[in-house]
Amino acid sequence: MSDSAQQVYDFAAIGVGPFNLGLAALSEPVAELDGLFLDERPEFDWHSGMMLEDAELQTPFMSDLVTLADPTSPFSFLNYLKESGRLYPFYIRERFYPLRAEFNDYCRWVTRRLGDRVRFGHRVESVEFDDERALYLVHSTETATGHTRVDPARRLVLGTGTPPYVPGPCRDLPGDAVHSSGYLYAKQDLQKKDSITVVGSGQSAAEIFHDLLQEADTHGYRLSWVTRSPRFFPLEYTKLTLEMTSPEYADHFYSLPKGKREELIASQKNLYKGIDSDLIDAIYDLLYLKGRAGAPKVRLMTNTEVTGVRQDEQGAYRMELRNTDQERGFALYTHGLVLATGYRYQVPDFLEPIADRLAWDGPGRFAVRRDYRVDRAAHEGGAAEGTGAVYVQNAELHTHGFVSPDLGMGAYRNSCILRAMLGREPYTVERSIAFQEFGAPGGTAAGTWDGDDLVPLPATDDAPLEASNR
Repeated sequence: MSDSAQQVYDFAAIGVGPFNLGLAALSEPVAELDGLFLDERPEFDWHSGMMLEDAELQTPFMSDLVTLADPTSPFSFLNYLKESGRLYPFYIRERFYPLRAEFNDYCRWVTRRLGDRVRFGHRVESVEFDDERALYLVHSTETATGHTRVDPARRLVLGTGTPPYVPGPCRDLPGDAVHSSGYLYAKQDLQKKDSITVVGSGQSAAEIFHDLLQEADTHGYRLSWVTRSPRFFPLEYTKLTLEMTSPEYADHFYSLPKGKREELIASQKNLYKGIDSDLIDAIYDLLYLKGRAGAPKVRLMTNTEVTGVRQDEQGAYRMELRNTDQERGFALYTHGLVLATGYRYQVPDFLEPIADRLAWDGPGRFAVRRDYRVDRAAHEGGAAEGTGAVYVQNAELHTHGFVSPDLGMGAYRNSCILRAMLGREPYTVERSIAFQEFGAPGGTAAGTWDGDDLVPLPATDDAPLEASNR
């Protein structure tokens, strides 16, 4: 059974994670915009497979859905605490960082307040463009009933998130190897095994290792942690480093040649994929405590990459490993395997009918403009707020840098998207917040002080200035 909706929406947002949910909250009081939000999951659910009881966000509570755009919003985290009767306990706790489960509850609270604007349980099947009416036609299926519908919208906002990533040697493994995104669902079965290995270098790997380490003696399993990183990098969280999560740094990064951007992305992983330093210390302290009763059955291996994995006849995984310092290979046998190997953006299949309307770069990624648009019309000089615009959320790591997945920049990006749609600023968009300067004088992010002691020099033949994104 199908239905063609009559209402034409100003925009349709596909995927409801924190970023598009923030857009829903910030657009709710804007009378000129009527948006529709679709997600195939039955309810808001943010990394539930990693919802460890004591796990905290790595960003402060002010990086909620709305506060950094509108501190007076009724959708703020503090208002959620007030209405939930938890504001004073949170205040007395004196922790800047909410529990991850607490943030998930907050987002669910927001979805309830938004009502029918946000439709869960609706899977988008395809998006077409009606040239005659200049509208996107969003085809979706209500997963509980099989009922289909078509919703017309003038613009799209893509927020489908980053699905779990598994590197080549670990793909399509037999048995019950699990990605970290499903860890809690698999934990009970994992702890019945003789040995467990965690692969990965970031916060998720550390949280899982710490969680399993706490009960290793009780269950008697051997526990290994394998990472190809040269050490267990802490998340760099100094104040001047935090200034890099700013409009100025996004401007600076976007202005750089493509090759330089790729180089920086590879070198900046500890700015957004590092481990909370308190957790690193907690792991060491726990190892120390367990070491008093004799060497714990634990192995931590850095500089170690996985080159292959296969399952033997007894059901154990034979991991082929290589120490990158020594360039020596060896094997590790493990019965349980947790792949904390991160997430990567994938272009959703439902965009195939409008692929020719979108702008792409050489490797097949979105060619994202500074204002987060990816439609070809924008690149060809289309109006900033014109019908047919397509915006992306957290699909611009390669163009905007490591700030893309940062929760603290979500409200800023949504403010920019709303500004582009409306042609005005419903929320003030900050342009300069950093004390430091990220580029040379005369660039796009050279600071705000107009002193006369900095003078740009002309480009030379051996060091030409490159166009940023041509």
